[in-house]
Amino acid sequence: MDDNKGGGRVVAVLGSTGSIGTQTLEVVRRNPELKVAALAAGCSVEKMETQIREFRPAVAGMWSRQAAEDLRRRVMDLDVKIVWGMDGLLEIATLPQVQVLVTAVVGMIGIRPTIAAIKAGKDIALANKETLVTAGHIIMPLAEEKGVSILPVDSEHSAIFQSLNGEPRKRIEKILLTASGGPFRGMTRQELAGVRPEDALRHPNWLMGPKITVDSSTLVNKGLEVMEAKWLFDVDLDRIQVVIHPQSVIHSAVQFVDGAVIAQLGVPDMKLPIQYALFYPDRKPMDGKRVDFYELGSLTFEKPDMETFEGLSLALRAAKAGGSMPTVFNAADERAVALFLDGKISYLQIPELICGAMENHRLISEPDVDQLLEAEAETYEYIAGRMSR
Repeated sequence: MDDNKGGGRVVAVLGSTGSIGTQTLEVVRRNPELKVAALAAGCSVEKMETQIREFRPAVAGMWSRQAAEDLRRRVMDLDVKIVWGMDGLLEIATLPQVQVLVTAVVGMIGIRPTIAAIKAGKDIALANKETLVTAGHIIMPLAEEKGVSILPVDSEHSAIFQSLNGEPRKRIEKILLTASGGPFRGMTRQELAGVRPEDALRHPNWLMGPKITVDSSTLVNKGLEVMEAKWLFDVDLDRIQVVIHPQSVIHSAVQFVDGAVIAQLGVPDMKLPIQYALFYPDRKPMDGKRVDFYELGSLTFEKPDMETFEGLSLALRAAKAGGSMPTVFNAADERAVALFLDGKISYLQIPELICGAMENHRLISEPDVDQLLEAEAETYEYIAGRMSR
């Protein structure tokens, strides 16, 4: 972290029009000491124009050139530089005035900007799962070398980060990673066969984007979080235990070598971990609902059903294989979820496609970024081939 700990900070947000991005800007809106230097989004030009007019960033980026040109025409009356594509993301990630880069983009396009920001000495408020899932072996050593902080925005990892506050990592005995179980908890494979996209998008506790909501229902998301936790907290996979906790009040916990368990509890609200990351190590007041223990009555816990919900067991297989396999797992899931949401495959075909892609892949043990992107492309080709049969 820089010398401005706890004070107002200058942020850039990649993926500003998505679920995490818009909630990040809500946090900024409520905390005027935070300043926005740059915003980037995929193709939501209208939303980006609205954000530019409110937050007045110096730079704004869109993924496509066409979207960038459309945006440029819309904001000609403002003093804002419009950039596009990967070059635009890299420019935003390395802006001199930026202190914290919020990586809320979806997909592996987040890796290169994150690496560039770390090399430029920026702290990372990490909401892009793919960065650590696929490139943790590159990101974490680089962050240590450059002395920058990787601050988790994900609710579960933020909970672990908060539970570890002031404790050396060597005192961790086990990480207890909680999961709601999603909308289909307790269902059989027979019952899952008829699940429709609209069913999978009804999460019982959290309001999230469609991809992560489906991933939560298959437990793929929890598998990705296991991989992230391994890198973030430098623990072996066998010391990360997934616990189904339907109430989503305990966001995760750490068990220490003396048997003590420290947990972080709160209502399901992503703005809390976002705000904590942006102001760390300080805590700022935040409006909103509080946990009412009288109202709760009880909290319950279960083992995950990894036979019915194969997404989690496949993720653990990919994590143990390491190297390029988590990239294949992630890319196959991304494409399979898109196909499911488009009505082109059934719900149970999501893990089938992931398993097939993993079995088709020849492992690379220490991949560089180019090899990771090649593994992703190879996985997309494999699934396209399966779908054309």
